[in-house]
Amino acid sequence: MTSAIGNIFFFDWEIRLMEWLQAHVSHSGAGFWLLSNLSAFGEQLLMVVIMGFLYWGLDKEFGKFVGVNVLVANVWNPLIKNIFLRLRPYFVSDKIDLLRLIDSEADMYDVAAQGYSFPSGHSSSAVSVYASLAAHEKKNRLLWTLAVLLPLLVGFSRVFVGAHYPTDVLCGWVLGALVVALIPWLRRKAKNRWAFYGILLLTALPGFFYCTSSDYYTSVGMLLGFFLAEPFEEKYVRFENTRNLLRCVLRVIGGGAIYFGLNVLLKLPFPAALLDSGSFAAHLIRTLRYAVVIFVDIGVYPLLFHVTGRLWKKAN
Repeated sequence: MTSAIGNIFFFDWEIRLMEWLQAHVSHSGAGFWLLSNLSAFGEQLLMVVIMGFLYWGLDKEFGKFVGVNVLVANVWNPLIKNIFLRLRPYFVSDKIDLLRLIDSEADMYDVAAQGYSFPSGHSSSAVSVYASLAAHEKKNRLLWTLAVLLPLLVGFSRVFVGAHYPTDVLCGWVLGALVVALIPWLRRKAKNRWAFYGILLLTALPGFFYCTSSDYYTSVGMLLGFFLAEPFEEKYVRFENTRNLLRCVLRVIGGGAIYFGLNVLLKLPFPAALLDSGSFAAHLIRTLRYAVVIFVDIGVYPLLFHVTGRLWKKAN
């Protein structure tokens, strides 16, 4: 078991509620599967699919709008987590199990890998993505319904699986909503693109002095890669969106394969012991790795669309 460095603070009702939930809901069967997998609506894979479907497929500018909000929320969340250093509920009560690991390859007590508890990253991500969809399409009632319903389900799931206190979830929702309100306003005020980028990066950089959890370095790398890729694509690539559903799906599959495949490939030159060491070098490598992955996926990968577009026209 990896030693944990952090703080324990909670309201008594939070522990009682979580213990009751886990004691009265079966840990097997369809109901358990559904409750635990509701967390997926706030996880990385679905975020990639949603943003990819918008950016690579339907509407590039819509994808950018959602993407920057989600990426900023994912940076600010661990910045806060690494200040409060709140250990997850299963550190407190032996009646609370962690039923869904954050990092399935790491020990559940490895805080650097599993992250801190406050605020809930899944909850802030869920609000930032679904509220961004609704905020962009202001008159779409279905999106506004999803913007309320899905974060509620994600938050409940995070409490049920033992990963977060209810107050983690509440503050995660607040953080996500703050990002969706603040970032578009800031972009309107800072009309120069590089001023906008610079302000957001300045809010992120202090974490290099105190953050120890890997989610911070992942998120900073992704934000940096996005900021480099956006002007690169606009100047050198200029791909066209498509309303063809099959082409959208194929583009998302290709982008997802590059995202996960390149991530694995960029680990190969480095010893696993270094990558898992939690050292400054490991954090820097992680940041740069994700910056490269996002730059390639957002900026370079769409170059293929020019070729596939011509092939598609010939085939039809």
